[in-house]
Parts: sequence; C-alpha cells; structure tokens
Amino acid sequence: MTASRMTSEPEAAAGAVARRQNWLAVLARAPVARLEAALDDLPGGRATILAGAVALRRPETGLAMVRGRAGGSGGRFNIGEMTVSRAVVRLAGGEAGVGYVAGRDRHKAELVAVIDALLQTPAHGVALTARLVEPLAAEQAAARSQASRKAAASRVEFFTMVRGE
Repeated sequence: MTASRMTSEPEAAAGAVARRQNWLAVLARAPVARLEAALDDLPGGRATILAGAVALRRPETGLAMVRGRAGGSGGRFNIGEMTVSRAVVRLAGGEAGVGYVAGRDRHKAELVAVIDALLQTPAHGVALTARLVEPLAAEQAAARSQASRKAAASRVEFFTMVRGE
C-alpha cells in the first residue's frame, strides 16, 4: 500500500463522518412537516418507507448533559440537562440510521433516523441531499445570519478612558 493511499482512506472516512454529522445536525433542526414531505416525495411514499424500517431502538425520550466553556475557550463545565429524543432504525437494505432531536418529539427522532439511513443509500442519498438537506442548511444559515445581524444592531460598546496623570 502506498503512503498516499494510506493517508487518503482515513481522510475519506473523516470526510464521510463530517458530512453525516452535518446532515444530522440540519435534520435535527428541521420542521417535522419538511421531513414528512421529503419522505412522501420518495418512491413508495412515507408509509411504505416507515413500514420497511425496523426499529433497533424504539423512539424514546431522556436527558442529556449540556456542557459549555467559560468564555468560549476556557475549561469545560456542566451547564445542565436538556430533554432529547432518540431513535435508531435499520432499512431493508441494511443501512442503519440514528436520530437525536432536542425535546420530546419521538416521531421527529424516528423521521430523522429513517432519513439518515436513506441518505446513506446510493438510491436516495444524492436526491435527498439536493432536495432536502442543502435547502434546509441554507435556510438555517440565513436564519442564523439574520439573528446575528439583529443582535449586532443592538450591540453596546463599552470603553474605559485613561486619565493622563
């Protein structure tokens, strides 16, 4: 095995993990109606796809510890707990999908898990990325940008005057 091949395989795996983390984050913040509509648009529809998915871990709700950093870069500390719902499914083709969402929406966690599994298939991955994940990511980025601009408009600058003695 050549040195270039050895470095490219881990890089490719890291890229695949990063892409999956990205689409899971986007799907977790998406409205349920958009997730359902995306499944309805696929061949067979949502009912057929959900019927063919086997629950490896039924949707359940629990708590997750939220951690923060002092000043954004300091030492980590526990802020508190938040409610999360999760589900794990396996499609007929063997692809497993996971869904973690904030709150108590078990149905949404299951939808995210099914779409995660579908995004890993050659048959649906490209189409779902183009029709669902990329538009949602763009909308979420625009909403974050707008919120940031709104907050920046109300920013107050504090300064200290130095006396010359």
